[in-house]
Amino acid sequence: MSAATTPSSRPTVTEREARQVAEAAREQDWRKPSFAKELFLGRFRLDLIHPHPLPADDDVQRGEEFLAKLRDFCETKIDGSVIERDARIPDDVITGLKELGAFGMKIDTKYGGLGLTQVYYNKALALVGSANPAIGALLSAHQSIGVPQPLKMFGTQEQKDTFLPRCARTDISAFLLTEPDVGSDPARLATTAVPEGDDYVLDGVKLWTTNGVVADLLVVMARVPKSEGHKGGITAFVVEAASEGITVENRNAFMGLRGLENGVTRFHRVRVPAANRIGPEGAGLKIALTTLNTGRLSLPAMCVGAGKWCLKIAREWSAVREQWGKPVALHEAVGSKISFIAATTFALEAVLDLSSQMADENRNDIRIEAALAKLYGSEMACLMADELVQIRGGRGFETAASLEARGERAVPAEQILRDLRINRIFEGSTEIMHLLIAREAVDAHLTVAGDLIDPDKTLADKARAGAQAGAFYAKWLPKLVAGPGQLPRSYADFHPAGHPDLAAHLRYVERAARKLARSTFYAMSRWQGRMETKQGFLGRVVDIGAELFAMSAACVRAEHLRATGDHGREAYQLADAFCRQSRIRVEELFGRLWTNTDDLDRRVVKGVLGGAYEWLEQGIVDPSGDGPWIADAAPGASERENVRRSIG
Repeated sequence: MSAATTPSSRPTVTEREARQVAEAAREQDWRKPSFAKELFLGRFRLDLIHPHPLPADDDVQRGEEFLAKLRDFCETKIDGSVIERDARIPDDVITGLKELGAFGMKIDTKYGGLGLTQVYYNKALALVGSANPAIGALLSAHQSIGVPQPLKMFGTQEQKDTFLPRCARTDISAFLLTEPDVGSDPARLATTAVPEGDDYVLDGVKLWTTNGVVADLLVVMARVPKSEGHKGGITAFVVEAASEGITVENRNAFMGLRGLENGVTRFHRVRVPAANRIGPEGAGLKIALTTLNTGRLSLPAMCVGAGKWCLKIAREWSAVREQWGKPVALHEAVGSKISFIAATTFALEAVLDLSSQMADENRNDIRIEAALAKLYGSEMACLMADELVQIRGGRGFETAASLEARGERAVPAEQILRDLRINRIFEGSTEIMHLLIAREAVDAHLTVAGDLIDPDKTLADKARAGAQAGAFYAKWLPKLVAGPGQLPRSYADFHPAGHPDLAAHLRYVERAARKLARSTFYAMSRWQGRMETKQGFLGRVVDIGAELFAMSAACVRAEHLRATGDHGREAYQLADAFCRQSRIRVEELFGRLWTNTDDLDRRVVKGVLGGAYEWLEQGIVDPSGDGPWIADAAPGASERENVRRSIG
């Protein structure tokens, strides 16, 4: 790679080099089946998710016992209004959560953790996140992407013995990857870790370090220069947050999640023992991405909790607020919003529980399912919160403190909208998730035909790829013509007497999956090497897949609840409503695959960047302050006060 790696310069990389770094970090193999991967290939493998997988009885008992304790703690010890007012989670709340074991939910019992399953970990996050989303972010950043998860998957036994007991009960951890000028393009990572004897010396600046202000332990991604005896590359380290040379220079403030302990952290000649390196040199990005495969499920867990709260408030408010002689819920304009919130909450919980249980069983590869859950959950939760604000009207725009001050119930509807907004950016923005999922969705095609469109491949390579692709498509394409979705009696188990016909929705999913695969193949044939630039098209392909996955999960969950006698009739109604709403969105997305303004939009963007429309900006004043768009992140000693604080 041509990237410079000296501490004084930021790596400069071409677009192609950046893509190569990202591609090298991907998990290349598919050793286990994947429902979502098959879905994008036009194969509706219902057998991979139905019957709905179930947790073991002892896991349920342990999980329910903890949820009962956590609920009591949330109801008696957490005051969300105080966190919102003071922009800080009280130390006694954090200490109480430590004593409860909430920081060790996913850590094995042999290290002092609770050893909860992914299913119950997510239920706990939904519960505590409903009390205050900043607490959910604190716990999930610590366990889903902080020290415990990468050590669980890639750490040595010595590292696990050293750090996991601390993470389970006493220490808070954070994950440090992003830099002031580096977001989803890690090839330009500038923080360095230079080998010196038995240590590495870290220099650089990290931005948006969730938990970084109060953390005791850090997972830091830094670039090791290539040298004799050192492979080099982006590498992961466990770093003591109180180490000499570490300065938390700022605690950042945001439009939502006011209690979030998120900051800017500077490293200046910070010595880290080589024994604290996680995995080999150069494996940092692969470790980060693999950690996120299941770590991403924490975010939709809190989105599910938000949906449940939105539904509760919408139901209670719409039943008492009258307009023109009847409750507003009975007016169709409001009722449709309530139906959307109820049906979507059911579907999101179905997606989350299904993906989480599959993660626990470890029989399937769920990297796409988890990514879809994050993408879909974050987008739909924002829509539900926005609809709640609209249902509440002026009271939805008013703060809870203001409502309380004038004698009304303190309902923080505007706060939940602000708090949820970051989820479309956290742990991979919607735009990046579209590209990440799209890359996985077309993996089978690139595996057999990628060399055909790679400009660096020889004619011999292209010839071999052509023969390989011909054999693959000769078998694959004919299977996209017809399938069970065209047979009226398919999936008959999903149409029990007296219930809505969910079988019809599953037949639709099967037909739509084949149509989606045909559309993807046609696009690859049409654009070939330019396919990666068609981000609008790829985003719609992913959004269709997300809807089809959600429909499948909703139907499977409804049938599971019916079979177990747990609100089965109501579950079927909600699944039916969701699928009908989802099908309308899917048809619109299919239409927009080929009828859109993507080309025109690109021309307008070039005009905007070229200054052609600056006249349109006249007639305003800009309230923004002075200063650079991106802060200087040059390495060196800090000149600012260290605002890091230790808890407990």
